[in-house]
Amino acid sequence: MGVSKRHIHSMSVNQLADLAKVLSHPARISILNYIGDCDGCLCKDISEKIRLSQPTTSQHLQIIKKSGLLKSKFEGKSQYYRINPERLGTLKELFHEFFETTEKKCC
Repeated sequence: MGVSKRHIHSMSVNQLADLAKVLSHPARISILNYIGDCDGCLCKDISEKIRLSQPTTSQHLQIIKKSGLLKSKFEGKSQYYRINPERLGTLKELFHEFFETTEKKCC
């Protein structure tokens, strides 16, 4: 979808599409699943757990963080990542609305 056509869709449709792109890569889903089990996770620990190089993991973390699904904080030189529960709630709501609307139309 071209950027110039986004204006013809509702804000919630654009939000859902953007968040779905974040979830469209298996590594990012694995990262989110792992971080969901932690109170705060380091990139090094995440990359070891999901068996990707640290630079690749870092790139995925930045994409997820840019979407708002992750928060991070520095402690010394280390950056800890954790799930942003508010944004995760938004994601769940958007998917729920999508499926509710789609099921009503098809069934």
